[in-house]
Amino acid sequence: MKILITGSNGQLGSEMRRQSELHSQHQYFFTDVAELDICDAEAVQAFVGDNAIDVIVNCAAYTAVDQAEDNPELCDRLNHIAPCYLAKAAQTQGASLIQISTDYVFDGTAHQPYTEDEPTCPQSVYGRSKVACEQDVMQICRQTMIIRTAWMYSNFGNNFVKTMIRLGRERNQLGVVFDQIGTPTLASDLAAVIYTAINQGIQPGIYHYSNEGVCSWYDFALAIHRLAGITNCAVRPLHTNEYPAKAARPHYAVLDKTKIKETYGITIPHWEESLKRCIERL
Repeated sequence: MKILITGSNGQLGSEMRRQSELHSQHQYFFTDVAELDICDAEAVQAFVGDNAIDVIVNCAAYTAVDQAEDNPELCDRLNHIAPCYLAKAAQTQGASLIQISTDYVFDGTAHQPYTEDEPTCPQSVYGRSKVACEQDVMQICRQTMIIRTAWMYSNFGNNFVKTMIRLGRERNQLGVVFDQIGTPTLASDLAAVIYTAINQGIQPGIYHYSNEGVCSWYDFALAIHRLAGITNCAVRPLHTNEYPAKAARPHYAVLDKTKIKETYGITIPHWEESLKRCIERL
């Protein structure tokens, strides 16, 4: 198959590139904005058609959640309008689209893991852009698979894990929010599942994927320091209102992964196991 991976310089895109060596039966087109501007409808249509693309994996996104509150148009253009161009090109070409979404589509008021059919209720510009994207791309392209994920980190780029390691080495104390609950996702685990879906056959619909288990950002930070061997930085728990941010975060954003596990016959690693692997690679 001919596979187009957009946003290939980001965390997930970089992992897709790294793991493509394990799936050499496919032909790959790794693009970022320099190679293909996904906000250019004509360029997208031409690229997908000229290269006879079979699968588009859209790893491109506007992820600066707080900045999005001040840049709603840019956020919507990257997270909603551009994926619609990819969906139109996929539908015209008879290709499949894998679109990455987020736990921010929910308001975070639940007390049990969110299933795919729970009503969405985004509380931020970022979340609203992702809900609009989900609704429109599924209408435009019949062969669309949406994967909602959460708290993503990797060995590439900037992320919470790298920040906690850096701050843990620079400071003797720091505060981390303890009243937001979710599950971290190692980008390499998500990339592996995307390849599984491509190889087994993409089943359209919405799916949830994060690592197994549950924690707060505070618990996550403690585990990062423990596994990285950082012992002289005291981490103290903060309430959300002690750490002001422009965009509202879901207080509870645990995703139910039953559907993707049953559809593709996968086992998902626990978040601590994946974190250990990531830190060993760092």
